[in-house]
Amino acid sequence: MAPSPLTLVVGTKNYSSWSLRPYLALAHTGQPFQEVVVQLGEPDSTQQILQHSPSGRVPLLKHGELAIWDSLAICEYLAETFPEARLWPEDKAARAVARSVTAEMHSGFAALRQHMNMNLRARKPGQGRAPGVAEDIARIQALWNDCRARFGQGGPFLFGRFSVADAFYAPVVTRFVTYDVTLDAVCAAYRDAVLALPSFQKWAEAAKHEKPVSKYD
Repeated sequence: MAPSPLTLVVGTKNYSSWSLRPYLALAHTGQPFQEVVVQLGEPDSTQQILQHSPSGRVPLLKHGELAIWDSLAICEYLAETFPEARLWPEDKAARAVARSVTAEMHSGFAALRQHMNMNLRARKPGQGRAPGVAEDIARIQALWNDCRARFGQGGPFLFGRFSVADAFYAPVVTRFVTYDVTLDAVCAAYRDAVLALPSFQKWAEAAKHEKPVSKYD
């Protein structure tokens, strides 16, 4: 019996930080999948998304007849469905920390999200420095340094090998480039490792050719 097809519904790649995360995780599994890209910022964008997603938001993963929405739920499903991809660290302690830092990204850093929106094509040095953003940046750098020091042996990512945690912080990496955020040596090396991922480069290349959306630019 043929395996169930995988389809990932995402928003405009230049702006959709939530969509980038499960895309990187899914690409890491090595499984073939199709993409549906919904152009954000259009009058019918919500209608288009509702054709796929009951939440009216992207991303959404379709696996056969099953639909999974929310970026973290998608990544957890991928980790369970394709355990050979090792999307979470194998060590129990490392896995617990990886889930903690991922959850913190999923629910936190509101100032950074609001004032440094993801925009891969843009370069906005010096912008976005609103109250609370510096504290978010400091916390993220502290997290990255701690993960690299405690669990980063065996690879360039937060827990050595690529994991869901890296997928979740990839949009932050792009924000740091867009807004020219100065990073310490450990964090700069981590940023460069994420930017060098072939899956990220493929996503970023596609983003270059998308229609600009004025409300996000």
